Amino acid sequence: MPVTPRRLGRRVRAESVRPERPAPLAAYTQRMNSVLDHIDAHLDETLEVAPLAAVAHFSPYHFHRVFTAWMGETLGDYVRRRRLEIAAVRLAGQQQPILHIALSVGFGSGEAFARAFKTHFGQTPSAWRATTASRWNTELLNVRRRSNPDQLLRKPDQDINVAGHDNPELTNTPVEEFTMQVTLATLPPARVAYLRHIGPYGPSVAAFWQQQFMPWMRANQLEGRPCYGIGHDDPGITAAANCRYDACVEIPADFHPRGQAGVAQLPGGRYALAAYRGDGPGIGRAWTEFLRDWLPGSGLQIDSRPFFEHYSVDAEYDPATGIFTCQLCIPVKPL
Repeated sequence: MPVTPRRLGRRVRAESVRPERPAPLAAYTQRMNSVLDHIDAHLDETLEVAPLAAVAHFSPYHFHRVFTAWMGETLGDYVRRRRLEIAAVRLAGQQQPILHIALSVGFGSGEAFARAFKTHFGQTPSAWRATTASRWNTELLNVRRRSNPDQLLRKPDQDINVAGHDNPELTNTPVEEFTMQVTLATLPPARVAYLRHIGPYGPSVAAFWQQQFMPWMRANQLEGRPCYGIGHDDPGITAAANCRYDACVEIPADFHPRGQAGVAQLPGGRYALAAYRGDGPGIGRAWTEFLRDWLPGSGLQIDSRPFFEHYSVDAEYDPATGIFTCQLCIPVKPL
């Protein structure tokens, strides 16, 4: 966002406006991303305006107005949505008691959580957990349908319903054999710099890597280092316009990025790893298959660390076909 000099009763010479002044936009981006990261890391705590404003280096008075303008929703609405969306992910992938999950995202009681959850998702927490398998199956079938031209000829009213009930295509479709090779490994933590994309996953994320993140890496002499892609949101839960994706690269301890790039610590620990080779549209299908077909029989459950794609230094990418390789990494812990 270019900065326009104010007219103070006299003409301002054009050369007095420094050409690099889009920097304030980059600073705002970095500050707001820091706040979003802080909120996700402290959902089980009381999140008040003043401490969050301090994270962003704004006054409390201005912070609330800036946040609403930046995110398109008030701070209170955003925090409530994030708590419920994270709870929905944990209900699906963890075998913790519902009250434990409610407390882990900042609700003071199971009753308050159940009311808020049903208002937001139209289902009780227990019903949401019970329909996890059908939702994952539905998501997978819808992804395949979008990638199949013949399926696109179906009428809109023939789309698979979200819950998957009373749908012959869903109920008569067997679960395919899971073919990806999964290994368990303990990964070290990684210090990363990231740029954030907010919007639908899919082609726009691929464009973000090629048009923004890769040029930024080259400009900062960070090529040849391991990279990561962190999808912070489940597109089956979060509205596409609100989905966040971080393109990341490992950085040395003495590297301090400027501009809109942020720095984060990717936590280490136990992960389930599955090798992926394919294109951008196919990776969403692979994630769903990983969760639907491998996780339930693994004897493990997901935990609160982020899912991510790991692109090693020798990862492949063919610009002609869009085919690339990476590892899909799911954080796991015992049931």
